[in-house]
Amino acid sequence: MSAGDAGSFNRIAPDVRLGAGVRLGSFINLYGCSVGDGTKIGAFVEIQKNATVGRNCKISSHSFVCEGVTIEDNVFIGHGVTFINDAYPRATTPAGALKNDADWNVEYTVVKKGASIGSGSTILSRVTIGENAIVGAGSTVTRNVPPNTIVAGNPARILRSAPDE
Repeated sequence: MSAGDAGSFNRIAPDVRLGAGVRLGSFINLYGCSVGDGTKIGAFVEIQKNATVGRNCKISSHSFVCEGVTIEDNVFIGHGVTFINDAYPRATTPAGALKNDADWNVEYTVVKKGASIGSGSTILSRVTIGENAIVGAGSTVTRNVPPNTIVAGNPARILRSAPDE
């Protein structure tokens, strides 16, 4: 499915930068983000402003990529993966007013080249998932994941080295 397919019920804002050959499923919400060449995005995915997805990635259905997330090239994101960009979220200010963009700072997350994140995982803010690392399905990543390692659990812990391919 292409980005221009009106029958797909996608919301692609005019400020989105889509690379060549990007494939989009249905019911996608993209705004203010960048998606690299050859990337495939599954159905029911949201990618927010100031998020970057590299080339030749696969973002599986029902995943949420929030502001402040950088996904480098050749990354696999499984179904239902959620990224977090605020370690201490609150709906209101101490005075009781509803918070807006001026009331918080984005906390960044980076997924390095070739990493894979299993379905149902949650990635907290302020972490880096190393190059070619693998995050097991259903994991909660609370701290940096070294390159070429496999982590799993809640919180995710190092299990072993990732296999060479």
